[in-house]
Amino acid sequence: MSNLSLIVVLLMLLAMGYQFGTRRSRNVATVNPNLRMHSRPHHYGMMVGLWAVLPAFMLLLLWLWLSPAVINAMLVSALPADIASQSAEQLRVVLQRINNLASNFGVVADAEQWELNAAEQLNQLKANSAIVLTALIAVIAAVGMLLSLQKITPLLKARHQVEKVVKALLVLCSAVAILTTIGIVLSMVGETMKFFSYISPTDFFFGTTWNPRFSTVGVGEQGSFGLVPLLSGTMLISAIAMLVAIPLGLMVAVYLAEYAPYRLRNIAKPVIEVLAGIPTIVYGFFALVTVGPFLRDLGNAVGLSINATSALTAGVVMGIMIIPFISSLSDDIITQVPKSMRDGSLGLGATKSETVLKVVLPAALPGIVGAVLLAASRAIGETMIVVLAAGNSPALTANPFEAVSTVTVTIVNQLTGDNDFSSPQSLVAFALGLTLFVITLLLNVMALVIVRKYREQYE
Repeated sequence: MSNLSLIVVLLMLLAMGYQFGTRRSRNVATVNPNLRMHSRPHHYGMMVGLWAVLPAFMLLLLWLWLSPAVINAMLVSALPADIASQSAEQLRVVLQRINNLASNFGVVADAEQWELNAAEQLNQLKANSAIVLTALIAVIAAVGMLLSLQKITPLLKARHQVEKVVKALLVLCSAVAILTTIGIVLSMVGETMKFFSYISPTDFFFGTTWNPRFSTVGVGEQGSFGLVPLLSGTMLISAIAMLVAIPLGLMVAVYLAEYAPYRLRNIAKPVIEVLAGIPTIVYGFFALVTVGPFLRDLGNAVGLSINATSALTAGVVMGIMIIPFISSLSDDIITQVPKSMRDGSLGLGATKSETVLKVVLPAALPGIVGAVLLAASRAIGETMIVVLAAGNSPALTANPFEAVSTVTVTIVNQLTGDNDFSSPQSLVAFALGLTLFVITLLLNVMALVIVRKYREQYE
């Protein structure tokens, strides 16, 4: 039985245990009418289901972790003596070939007889492993279900057991998320340190030339890895995007929160938020084939030289993409401003517009700033739009009409192709990723601090 089938069986056992436990608890309550059950029937049902499934599931995880090593050890012991005595790296290649033959990915005609025998033995070992695992899971699940059913009494604190399991699962999920983030950061830090063993951090952070290629002029020269052109392109495109998104997003938020009729608000807000669900590759294609040529023709009409792929093209389309982030967050923040502040302003004779400008927006300003910073971190980390629309020209320029490159585009370029992952040309992608991570982290922290102060003041 496959692993997916075993998981489906465990889910079915969970449902069966829930039904049996619920029915058993009601029967116990009927037999003992003078004693009050500690927990609700569904708590007993969930307890029985968890006792039936959790031990079996832990066994499944442990088996999946240990069985490959055990099977490989048994397989190596059955190989010919001259093959089994090879080095660990050579044995790894041999086992990979045997696995390919066993999975029908290898060419049988080119295999030797001992390889075919080993592949057949591997399939037999895997089949036996699956049979033993299925039998053990069935036994453990049945024993757990029966024991938990026998334990159901009016004094059994089933709710406490279920809550402990749920709390443990929540802690586990939180730990997985945190440990994944820590693992990603540590991996980037390790590869970044390798990169800085080739290139000086000073040359990386303060260099003004980006040309990551091995030089044929001098020995040991490995090109230029200056971050400044990439960082300037990233900030230029992000600034253009924010200039587009902030006014439009705020005006949309103010209109929906203060002026729009209730029915129009319920229709317009979801429609605007659809923009956030469009894949960024679609925005990039739209910028490449529509917005870029339009801006180029518009520039020719007024005497300006605007490249079809430029910082302006990428910034405008990116600004359109992040409008929902600013408008939705700002709308929620504006609607949270206490109604008493509006009533007080109107009661003193202020108009609706004066109330919005002088009372509502200043009260909501900290939250709006937090929303803008979150949107800015989203813009800085965008990839697909700038890959297609920015032009990929790592030049240090402040002209928005020219092609530029960004940190995210460069990461894609350096990790694409046949580069050696131990070379500085590939390792630089991790240094760029870590730099981008620190920038977006600082923006997110600033946004959270501002929003927290806002909540403490007005909630």
